[in-house]
Amino acid sequence: MAEAVVPKAFGRPLGMYSHGMIVRGGELVIVAGQVGMSADGRVAGSDIGSQTKQALENVRTVVEAAGCTMRDVVRLQTFLTRSEDIAGFMAARQEVFPGYFPDGTYPPNTLLVVSRLVRAELLVEVEAMAVRTKPVRTKSAKSRRRAPVKRRRARRAG
Repeated sequence: MAEAVVPKAFGRPLGMYSHGMIVRGGELVIVAGQVGMSADGRVAGSDIGSQTKQALENVRTVVEAAGCTMRDVVRLQTFLTRSEDIAGFMAARQEVFPGYFPDGTYPPNTLLVVSRLVRAELLVEVEAMAVRTKPVRTKSAKSRRRAPVKRRRARRAG
């Protein structure tokens, strides 16, 4: 489905990402920025490692809800609030990426350092794009495909 782009003029990527991806057919799944908060609204610790792992797990949850796996992810975009957290972010990725991307082909990732996120205690936010190659029926899709109900005309007595 997706193939890493490795330009001969470039060296290997500096980290766990590909320089580019070629994606063949499918539906694009856009994942909004996910932060280091659990489903119950608690921040996953005050360190970058814990928040990075939670943010990536949140991305995985959304991707799977769309009928994909993390191997279908073709792009990540990461926002950190402190440049000194880059090493901790990279270490957290090093720990979890082999489980998400077992073949060692990682999606392209853009890493940006920003002044802050929506809440001051949040240190990282990760956006993703995935490609779904097999259509998945959702509840809303099923309800739209129902056969129309035939209505009978009421007969008038008389």
